[in-house]
Parts: sequence; structure tokens; C-alpha cells
Amino acid sequence: MSDVVLSAVDGRGVATVTLNRPERNNAYNGEVIDALMATVEALAVDEAVRVIVLRGNGKHFQAGADLSWLKEIGQLSPLENTEVSRRTASAIQGLTECPKPTVALIHGGCFGGGTGMAAAADIVIASADAVFSITEARWGVMAGIIIPHLNAAMGSRNVRRYALTCERFGARTARDLGLVHQICAEGGLDEAAAPVIDNLLMSAPDALAQTKRRALIEAGLDLSGAHFSELVEEHALKRQSEEAAEGLASFLEKRPPSWYPGAD
Repeated sequence: MSDVVLSAVDGRGVATVTLNRPERNNAYNGEVIDALMATVEALAVDEAVRVIVLRGNGKHFQAGADLSWLKEIGQLSPLENTEVSRRTASAIQGLTECPKPTVALIHGGCFGGGTGMAAAADIVIASADAVFSITEARWGVMAGIIIPHLNAAMGSRNVRRYALTCERFGARTARDLGLVHQICAEGGLDEAAAPVIDNLLMSAPDALAQTKRRALIEAGLDLSGAHFSELVEEHALKRQSEEAAEGLASFLEKRPPSWYPGAD
């Protein structure tokens, strides 16, 4: 496995998956996507694994997409862009559909695709310093592939606000919206997670998998092939647009985008 995603399993069968790109605030690129997908797929079929814990190394949980990388892949062919979006969507869907219970431990920033990872997890515990934002539209791209997961977690009405404004919100608001289940003191994620993990270990593995599967089906997260393909195509096309090129350039050049009044 790549060292941008670390994995370790303890004697109880609790696997810890750590996003390990702290120098980029764990922002994802193609390497992170592939490593996360491969790691979760391997743990999902490992009979020794009972619970999966997802966390980030460094100051932040996950800062969304690496915007420099997004700008680069936006110049690739439509077919290559579609494949990138397909793998990104598959990583989130793989986390969602994993038959093992998943617990996300969030500290610091959780932006863009990071909010998708949180929404994909079964249980989310955030420290009091956590800050969230669905940032994609700010940079001329869109969060389409994680919208179904965010809708299921936060409700469409809340997603329509926060995915449109791209505003930041704290752990308490995230809990009120349903994206986070529990808040703990800063530095207290392990202590807060311990009883939750213990309760999961007390439950029968197959019963957990079946319960989770039924919950996903009833929530509309058992995405069909046609629906999944639509999400992927839309996501890829938007990244190749002139608006996306301008939004990503404005970030890298540290200036307002052209659509902001008075930007000239």
C-alpha cells in the first residue's frame, strides 16, 4: 500500500486507516484516492477486521481535493477525467458500502471531499476544534459525487445552503445538522471513540453488515449503475469547464475569481 494512506489492525480487530499527507493537509490526489479505495476494499473482506476507524495525520482531518492536482487533471482528455471522477466516486461509495462499521474521527479542517468521507462513515466523532465546509463551488467545480451522501447525513435543505455558500461551520453546527454524531474536547478523540468501538465489538458482525446494508438501501444510497454513471459524468465535465479553470487559477494565484463583483 502507498504511504499516503496507512493501515493497522489491533488484536481486537479494530483497523485504523490514517490519511497520511500532512504536508498538504491530507488533501486528496489520485494516489490518495487509489490507496484509500484499495485499503478499504482489503479491510472489507478481511475476516479478522471488525471495525474500521478513519482519521487524518497532522493538523487536519482532510482538506478536500488538492487544487493544484485538480487543475492538472482538468487539462487531460475527457476520457481520463471521467476515469478520475469514477475512481473518486468509487472510493466514497466503497467507504459507504463497506460491510464493516466505520467510525470517522475528525479534527481540524474537514473540507470538500472530507465532508463526503464524514457523510460516508457510519459514526462521526469530531473534536471541538473541527471546522467543516463543502467548498467545491467556490473553485468553479461541484460536489456532485458526494451530494447523495451529504443529503442522507444532513438533509437536502441543509446541503442546499452549505454547498451553495461554501461557508465554514464548526463542530456544534455539524452536530446540529446531522453530519456529526458526537463532539469531544480537543485532543479527546480516542477517549470518546473507545466506548463506541466497544459497543460495535459487542454486536454480531453479520448482523451489523445486514443492518447497515438495509439502512443504506432505505436511505437511497444503494446507487444504481445509471445513477452512479450520471454522477461521475457530471463531476468530470464540470472540472473541465472554463469556470473551473478560472476558479482553480484564482485559488493558486490568491485572488478573487472573475465572477466575484469588483474582482477586476
